[in-house]
Amino acid sequence: MLRATTIVRKPAVRPDAVADTVTLDHAARSRREGTHVAAGGLAFRLDLDRAATLEDGDALRLEDGRLVRIAAAAEALLEVRAENLVRLTRLAWQFGSNHVLVEVTPDALYVKADPVVAELIRGQGCASSPVERPFRPEREVVAHDHSQCGHDHHGHHGHDHHHHHGHAHDHHHHDHDHGHHHHDH
Repeated sequence: MLRATTIVRKPAVRPDAVADTVTLDHAARSRREGTHVAAGGLAFRLDLDRAATLEDGDALRLEDGRLVRIAAAAEALLEVRAENLVRLTRLAWQFGSNHVLVEVTPDALYVKADPVVAELIRGQGCASSPVERPFRPEREVVAHDHSQCGHDHHGHHGHDHHHHHGHAHDHHHHDHDHGHHHHDH
């Protein structure tokens, strides 16, 4: 079986090099490995060095040089709207705190259709409608690196800690729990 080991981003895809098209949902477009059969019957094994999200119109280069174009599959989503920006912003914050993948557009938020998420939407005073469309969420929060967010997530939960640097300046420390409820600064 042919392997696909390289991503060719949409602007660099030459139509004459495309041998077939494979339609994938967001989860499949985010994996680095897997076996797929394209629309025309071409079977291949995805074997990327690292995970990277494939976008609609990108392609995978097969070992023989041919390309398989990526088509983003329509998925069952909830289109979320609110009567004002404050409610929508609060809901987006809740989504992030709960590690819910969300697509942000100028007019609405989109999330995977899920009864628990639908209840969260209602609880924040927002409205949702079921839609079928490709899902293009923001960079996944599920795999984020806590070392970049400005505070320590490991140890020091709910107790004091001191630093002795040999020079004077204020250190503002705060209690923190990983539930992402709030921070006292």
